Amino acid sequence: MSAASTPSSPGAPACAPHDPHPRAPKTAFPALSCDCHAHVCGPADRYPYWSERIYTPPDALPGDFRRMLDTLGCERAVLVQPSVYDVDNRALLDALAADPQRLRGVAVVPFDVDAAQIARMHAAGVRGVRCNIVDLKTGKGQLPLAALERLAGTIRPFGWHVEFLMHVNEFPDLDRQFARFPVPVVFGHLGYAPTSVGVADAGFQALLRLARDGAAWIKLTGPYRLTSAPMPYPDTDAFAQALVDAVPQRLVWGSDWPHVIVRTGMPNDGDLADLLAHWIPDAATRKRVLVDNPAQLYGF
Repeated sequence: MSAASTPSSPGAPACAPHDPHPRAPKTAFPALSCDCHAHVCGPADRYPYWSERIYTPPDALPGDFRRMLDTLGCERAVLVQPSVYDVDNRALLDALAADPQRLRGVAVVPFDVDAAQIARMHAAGVRGVRCNIVDLKTGKGQLPLAALERLAGTIRPFGWHVEFLMHVNEFPDLDRQFARFPVPVVFGHLGYAPTSVGVADAGFQALLRLARDGAAWIKLTGPYRLTSAPMPYPDTDAFAQALVDAVPQRLVWGSDWPHVIVRTGMPNDGDLADLLAHWIPDAATRKRVLVDNPAQLYGF
């Protein structure tokens, strides 16, 4: 059975497929550009999905992803473990093994993972772990800081980071909560605050402070997750501009391919690449976000 035919349920509805015909960006990406946030999914008969998932993706296979990267002009990429696999990282690790020079990974592991397993994953190209407190049936919105600090102690010798999928507007004390965290932290989707809260939101401002202090990185990804507006998601501009103005040295970009659970219409990846050029018209700053910052964060 393929992922495209995987049965879904009311609790795990099927997602729309990605646009199979990406176009090249109007503004070319610089050499060694990196897509820092994408996922591979399926086929389900080889990589079965987690029974507690909240959505069911169609096939989003490594070969399709590589074609998208080639079209955009991305020579590097980071695959992030999707929630549909929980701590089963086999699809991610197999994709990394097939393209070790081009790809790095962010895995999901149990809080009590041992250093030997981290060492094996490091050798495979993994450079961080993900904590998702959004796409859950239970524990949604709960930040298990004590367990995360123990996990951070295990991964710290390897130079890894912890990536969070969380709504920063729900954590107005974010900068104080992570002020002494043992490893760098990364936040997806511009902080994942709905545009309705505005850039003056306490949690978003705490994120800016954390990044200014050099403790956090932020991914310019998934603008369609912050708004109900269609492409080019104009009400996300203020958030992107605030980040670019304040902390360009702590930003990376990602396509968020294959765009699961999109409610504003499936984007073309070329349009998303053009949105980055709109947010960052300065070529030197774009190079920093697309090339230099990812090389530092992921060890390319």
